Amino acid sequence: MTTPRPIADLSADEARRIALRAQGFLGAPDRRSGVRGILRHLGAIQLDTISVLARSHELVPYARLGAVGRKTVEDAYWQDTHSFEYWSHAACILPIEEWPHFAFRRRAYRNRPHWNHELPDGTYDQVIKQIRSEGPLTATELGGAKRTSDWWDWSGSKVAVERALMYGEVVCVERRGWKRLYDLAERAVPEELLHDELDDTECLRRLVRLAGRSLGVGTRADIADYHRLKGEQVDAVIAESGLVPVSVEGWGKPAWADPAALETPPRGRHRTTLLSPFDSLIWERARTERIFGFTHRLEAYVPKQKRVYGYFAMPVLAGGRLVGRVDPAREGRTLVAKQVTLDGPKAVPAVAQALAEAATWVDCTTVRVERVDAPDLREPLTKELAGLLG
Repeated sequence: MTTPRPIADLSADEARRIALRAQGFLGAPDRRSGVRGILRHLGAIQLDTISVLARSHELVPYARLGAVGRKTVEDAYWQDTHSFEYWSHAACILPIEEWPHFAFRRRAYRNRPHWNHELPDGTYDQVIKQIRSEGPLTATELGGAKRTSDWWDWSGSKVAVERALMYGEVVCVERRGWKRLYDLAERAVPEELLHDELDDTECLRRLVRLAGRSLGVGTRADIADYHRLKGEQVDAVIAESGLVPVSVEGWGKPAWADPAALETPPRGRHRTTLLSPFDSLIWERARTERIFGFTHRLEAYVPKQKRVYGYFAMPVLAGGRLVGRVDPAREGRTLVAKQVTLDGPKAVPAVAQALAEAATWVDCTTVRVERVDAPDLREPLTKELAGLLG
């Protein structure tokens, strides 16, 4: 693919600020549109099983809006079929209006020749029949999620219903105690959206456009990663996606931007907050390093003795920069900062503010700081927290 001439040259700082605004961290948040507005704005909110302060899909709107109620978050996602769960960047909550644009992926799953799990004859049809007559149902209610205690040893009904989810015949309409609640797509998806009429090119063009809008500015790899597209899929449609070519100081690779992001300088108030490692601002390591000069790796699956920053270290965003990390836990009504990493003394007030707000959000009245990478900063951090929490 021949890269067209850039229409604008951006400094690294301009690109960083454009990315922050596009992700909802620069400027006043749109509180009227709330959680649903955040979902539409980001285009995808990643789900994950880990819950420390809260689950990741709760942390994402919290990071942008502040202390929004956790029930409010769940209701915003699932009431009135406002969203659906599907494979995007990973397992993600997606705006329901994007259902038609994932037709390319549903078709790919239907045409997939090999699967990791065997599906006993007749099981798929039986699961669909059961949901039709009794649904919505969880995998447990369909006959059990697992055959043994091993996480990967799915039952036949679980294999069938997950395949039906990939095919688009069933939809996850809610998470109940973290279990998916499945219903038929024909009942759950609004009739005007329930179709696979768009060809692959139209689907990909839309998702590339959405990714560019949600990122503000990104390389080909950034844009492909957002909804886990292939590079060649991006190449095939990016010229007609509405994104415009730009160059960014220090990036070393061609970039593309949302033209609306270039119309006005990104200005406004910065948010100070803890970030989920699965937040779309930072979920791609190479982009995070390029934009923020900050290397981050989720260590939940790293052996304990090899962890550097902690099990679920959450980067701290302040002033449009990543200024530290906190590995949190909860003990009753105490938020425990098991390990804190600070980018120097200037980061102390911001990290304290982020911890104090998070504590209030999860109904904790105190914060206990256990370990700080720079021991001489432990006392200033503790004092700052005491002042904020009273």
